Amino acid sequence: MAFISVFDVLGPNMIGPSSSHTAGACSIALLAQKMVPGPITDVEFTLYGSFARTYRGHGTDRALLGGIMGFSTDDKRIPDSFSIARERGLSYHFTVNETETDVHPNTVDIRMTGKGGQVLTVRGESLGGGKVRITRINQVDVDFSGEYSTLIVIHYDKPGVVAHITKCLSDRNVNIAFMKLFREAKGQTAYSIVESDGLLPEDIPAHIRENPYVKDVMLVQM
Repeated sequence: MAFISVFDVLGPNMIGPSSSHTAGACSIALLAQKMVPGPITDVEFTLYGSFARTYRGHGTDRALLGGIMGFSTDDKRIPDSFSIARERGLSYHFTVNETETDVHPNTVDIRMTGKGGQVLTVRGESLGGGKVRITRINQVDVDFSGEYSTLIVIHYDKPGVVAHITKCLSDRNVNIAFMKLFREAKGQTAYSIVESDGLLPEDIPAHIRENPYVKDVMLVQM
């Protein structure tokens, strides 16, 4: 029997009418923006399924935009996300995709451009009750919930890289809750994702980058 907590029944603290369409959407975008260093200057949201059909009425658009600006699900600024984004000089665009149907009904692709020109694309799914998962980064399928502090290491699929990552974490006494490896194909780009029970040391990315096969490191603190 699956365990259901009282928080799953009551849902999250939130602004908006729907835990899936507003709280979940905001959480996905909040996770995504933490993966981009520095301010985001341009963002494009591609909406699928139920998100695509009801995003205006349920406030999904405002929630996504609020999350990208760092607002949490209960932030009272979410209804004013459009005007705040304009004040901040954040360019945004919403696109509806009704042709791709083999996806979770509450799915969004978020393409972010940072101030330094770096571009990152993240796909997220809102699962209900405010729970979400990230299922794709830069066209590589991944899977993590964002409920834990998360380390995302983009690296070449070479022997010794995963051992290097775990050693860096062990040296700093980090307790690993989950660790998963995803890759484009054998010998190509891989994503190692580590979730930890507590906050991860801020200097961990610098140590992990010392390996020549590591391309990038993202730290998402919860």
